Amino acid sequence: MGVPGERTFFIQAEDGPRLISVSLEKSQVQALADRLVFMLREIKQVIPNFSIKDLPKDEKSLSTPIEEEFRVGLIGIAFDQSTELIQIDLQAVSEEDQEDAQFVDVDDLSSDRDILRISITPSEASRFSKRANVVVGAGRLPCPFCGGPIDSRGHLCPRANGYRR
Repeated sequence: MGVPGERTFFIQAEDGPRLISVSLEKSQVQALADRLVFMLREIKQVIPNFSIKDLPKDEKSLSTPIEEEFRVGLIGIAFDQSTELIQIDLQAVSEEDQEDAQFVDVDDLSSDRDILRISITPSEASRFSKRANVVVGAGRLPCPFCGGPIDSRGHLCPRANGYRR
C-alpha cells in the first residue's frame, strides 16, 4: 500500500469469513519469496514425481479496510511431507529482545507472542512468490552506481561524492 518509497507491505490470510492482516518490511517479503522458490526447487529434487500446478495469476487487491494485527519480526517456513503443505509462521516483532530474537514454538501456548501460521499448497507458494516479486519490483529503481533507491527528485549518490543523480 502506498507510493514507492513510502509503501507498507502486508500479508493477508483468509480462513472462511476471518481475515488477518500483518505488516512486514519489503526485505522480508523479498526474502520469503526467494526462500519459497528455493524450497520448491528442493522439494522437486527430493520427491521426483512432485508437480506444481499453475494457478491463475494473483491480481486481487488487498481487502480493505486493513487492520494490522501485528508487525512481523521472525518468519519460519517448513514443508510437511505428510500433508504436502508448506507452513509459514509469522511471529510478531518483540520490543524487548530485538538483538537476540528467537523463534517461539507455535504449539507452545504459554508464550504471549502473536504468531500467525499459514498453510498453503506448493502451487499457492509459487503464485505468492511470483506476486511478491512483482510487488517488490514495482518500487523505486536502484541507482546504477551505488544500488540505493532513486526518488523522483533523484538522490544523493555516495559514489558521485554527494552529487544528485
